[in-house]
Amino acid sequence: MSTRFSATNSLWHSLSTLPLRFGLPLLALGLVLCPVVVSAQKPLLKIDKSFDLTLVSASRVELQVVSSGDDHVIKMTTMADKDWPGITYRPDEQSRDMSRFSSIAVDVRNIGDHELTFAMRIDSLDSDVKEVENNRDSKTEQVDLAPGEKQTLRVTLSRKMPDRLKGRLIGMRSNPVGLNEEGGLAVDWIDQIILFAFKKPYAQTVEISNLRLDGEASEKIWFDDAVDPFPMIDTFGQYMHDDWPGKTHLQQELVQKKEQEQKDISADPAPTQWDTFGGYAAGPQFERSEHFRTRKYQGRWWLVDPEGYLFWSHGIDCVNSNNATTPITDREFYFADLPAKDSPLAVFYGGGDWAPHGYYEGRGHYKTFNFTGANLYRKYGGDWKAIFNRRCHERLRSWGLNTIANWSDKSIYRMNRTPYVVTSGTGGRRIEGSTGYWGKFPDPFDPGFAEATAKHMEYRREEANSTWCVGIFVDNELAWGDELSLAIAALQSPADQPAKIAFVKDLKAKYSEVSLLNEKWGTEYGSWDALLTQQESPDAEKAEDDLRAFYSHVADEYFRVCRDAVKTVAPETLYLGCRFAWVNDRAVRSAAKFCDVIGFNCYKYSVADYKLPDGVDMPAIIGEYHFGALDRGMFHTGLKPVENQQVRAEAYRSYLTGALKNPMWVGAHWFQYGDQATTGRGDGENYQIGFVDITDTPYLETIEASREIGKSMYLLRLQK
Repeated sequence: MSTRFSATNSLWHSLSTLPLRFGLPLLALGLVLCPVVVSAQKPLLKIDKSFDLTLVSASRVELQVVSSGDDHVIKMTTMADKDWPGITYRPDEQSRDMSRFSSIAVDVRNIGDHELTFAMRIDSLDSDVKEVENNRDSKTEQVDLAPGEKQTLRVTLSRKMPDRLKGRLIGMRSNPVGLNEEGGLAVDWIDQIILFAFKKPYAQTVEISNLRLDGEASEKIWFDDAVDPFPMIDTFGQYMHDDWPGKTHLQQELVQKKEQEQKDISADPAPTQWDTFGGYAAGPQFERSEHFRTRKYQGRWWLVDPEGYLFWSHGIDCVNSNNATTPITDREFYFADLPAKDSPLAVFYGGGDWAPHGYYEGRGHYKTFNFTGANLYRKYGGDWKAIFNRRCHERLRSWGLNTIANWSDKSIYRMNRTPYVVTSGTGGRRIEGSTGYWGKFPDPFDPGFAEATAKHMEYRREEANSTWCVGIFVDNELAWGDELSLAIAALQSPADQPAKIAFVKDLKAKYSEVSLLNEKWGTEYGSWDALLTQQESPDAEKAEDDLRAFYSHVADEYFRVCRDAVKTVAPETLYLGCRFAWVNDRAVRSAAKFCDVIGFNCYKYSVADYKLPDGVDMPAIIGEYHFGALDRGMFHTGLKPVENQQVRAEAYRSYLTGALKNPMWVGAHWFQYGDQATTGRGDGENYQIGFVDITDTPYLETIEASREIGKSMYLLRLQK
């Protein structure tokens, strides 16, 4: 999983320090779609043709009120090369208490010619010290907008945690009602709302409308000193202090939902024009083969399945029975009804130590409970695993999905009923001078890197060579940084770092004498050995050409070794790259030399206009994306928030429609099959991002959207 920027700060956080970074209807089958939740809303700015622009203060922008369709909007044009151009709205004293609401939202459209990043920052002041300027608390969210694109930007009103709860709400990326121990907003006194664009060397123009308060925040139990809110998680792993459409209250409901869903799947088992693999049997047929391959057809990139039909990979990650496994160590009091140790459900207790972030980082082993598995046992009985495995294939086909994607259960995908991708990895030494959200960057010059990568692939030989294997990803979301970062990291590493040794070798070959290097870089190295032993980075401007060249050398070596490992074990299987999340053009160009398909994790609202670097014409695949909402008992939306489940379904349709119309994409894989645990996984992620909830109940709005895409995607892709 990748993490996008969201900052909550305990002190005034100035803008200058912000980091950049179809069948039978479901109703006829007894399955009732969850009603659309109509959130409480209150406008903050009513924009009409007579709107007074002095209600906002402008900084480095020009403002106009213009008509847009049936509405009026604020047209904001930024000045080129200016920091933080935007507007600030300060509510009057009667409007500053926003504690009844859960978020602030604004609609924004990019009407310029370039992609832009637009952000909203909320500032609050503690009620007892409002006069102290540096007592501000802030929270910021941002969104990327392609030319012509319109999105809703939303900032959740995270709340200050009462003292009695501090140290008790732990291990979760987001807490109930957005409680925040280290920061949080004083939601009873929102001082200002800042809407701004990031600095660009050219003017940017957006339309801003419908700045509003959104969603009710009504769970007073967390703020009542006379009430203990624990336990807060019920028998099924659900939040106890709220109710919502589709919530499971009794075990018998799980059995009823199983029977209802079986009728639904039987009535709508698969798109009618699919072949065995989910390819387009109504389209052109090319030569059959033993493996998936790529082809450019009518100006668009495609996969071609073993039967020779065009194939677009509409998939889902983490198809398994443990998505809602959660640590319970130090948190047993959260849970109202964990099973007894002699219960049949005791098999779902376990343990772990994976915690790259959050409360459990560095704490060693912790105990866990798998709510997904326990609920599957309750739903399907003692033979739950075999039944669940079969049901996954039935569901995916019925839901219009033709690919089991990353991190899925091998016992499911090796049933060879649905195409799948293989997940492999690397190893060996890391570049010590590097940094990254998931860890340091691997050193591809270390002999251990090639050895470990080959070993990982050898372990996956059988599944990688299957006719059902679409392709192989190696690694995930590495810290590629900017186009100088890995070269600088090598120089900042110890003298025995293989990447550093390789860099010095390149420099020797180019300059021959260290004095010539010193002349170019403005340095004073006494010898090549002196360059090896020092760990300072040179002046980036003076050394830029050499830093960029070695960055490419690192990237080329990384992808070459990975490709060799893949093709040695599975020579006819597609190498899908490393699932870029943070990336630059130089790294992508290296990937293009060695990958069959370039993989990206694209947490955006739209990928319709996503482009590869100039001159690179290759197929690409999306390894992760998702949307989530807070209207079904979860505490965190995931990386791309939306208002409710209906809006989530609309976002799904829009994202996939854009991907299908973009010639480069050959597939997109949703992250993930089931919701994460309400109380979080090892690193605290507790996102509402599943096609099914913790009780294995499908989110029907999203399922219907997925079915619609599955039935229409080939016609959409083939449209001229």
